[in-house]
Amino acid sequence: MDKLKVSSPSFNEGGMMPSTFTCDGQNISPEISWEGLPEGTKSLALICDDPDAPGGYFVHWVVFNIPADTGGFEENAEVSDVAFLGMTDYGRRGYGGPCPPSGTHHYHFKVYALDVMLEADRNIDKYDLLDKMEGHILAKGELVGLYRR
Repeated sequence: MDKLKVSSPSFNEGGMMPSTFTCDGQNISPEISWEGLPEGTKSLALICDDPDAPGGYFVHWVVFNIPADTGGFEENAEVSDVAFLGMTDYGRRGYGGPCPPSGTHHYHFKVYALDVMLEADRNIDKYDLLDKMEGHILAKGELVGLYRR
């Protein structure tokens, strides 16, 4: 599997995320970009989750059917204008920023290059999306940000 380069001017790989992107700030999505899409990429998907949550993974953002010619999202982007939003563990669609109860948590922004456009489903969540992507992932990249309250 090919590897995508995922980056953000908002925070460095393994660095602390500014509170602007969390429940302690404006709770807006950070700017994020990717490059290195392999030939045959038809769409992209993005999942942001926190494996350090008390109940296991907590999902903060699910986006899919991102057009292949999209190189990323601006800060506080209206991604629903170009892609489909899935359900988060906040019980809604769209970005929900870090809000850890204690300690330092890791927020994984994972981007997948896919060889298909997926069926539009407003009720899709991270696990449904992972199932639908199976066998269609051409490349993957990840950016990890940290946050502590």
